[in-house]
Amino acid sequence: MRERLGAPTAEWPQDDGGATWEYTRQPEGTRCWMLTLDARGVLQKIEQALTEENFARIETGWSAERVRRLLGRPASEMEFPLKPEVVWDWRIEPALPGQRAWFHVHFSPDGFVTGTSRREESPGGG
Repeated sequence: MRERLGAPTAEWPQDDGGATWEYTRQPEGTRCWMLTLDARGVLQKIEQALTEENFARIETGWSAERVRRLLGRPASEMEFPLKPEVVWDWRIEPALPGQRAWFHVHFSPDGFVTGTSRREESPGGG
């Protein structure tokens, strides 16, 4: 698989000796593929990580690492020192054709989820 897809963005070890390989298309793409391999390196499943189901799973108090393992590498990270918070965002499929959309996860300064949000805009910025 590495020969065909290249090196993964990240490799996440599994408790059973297997691993999940992350292949993100961020920052401009709207997909992040997670390939799960068993302990022998045999591909078990391929999943798109940036789904409504996964967004809904994120809860207040989750660690940044847990979010990263679920959604993959974000498109960007922004720090807001006056709030204070850090926001990660992923470009996602928009609700309407011709728009752009982002899913955001908000973290406290110590790296735990405080909430999520989303933003959609037309290509002109409005």
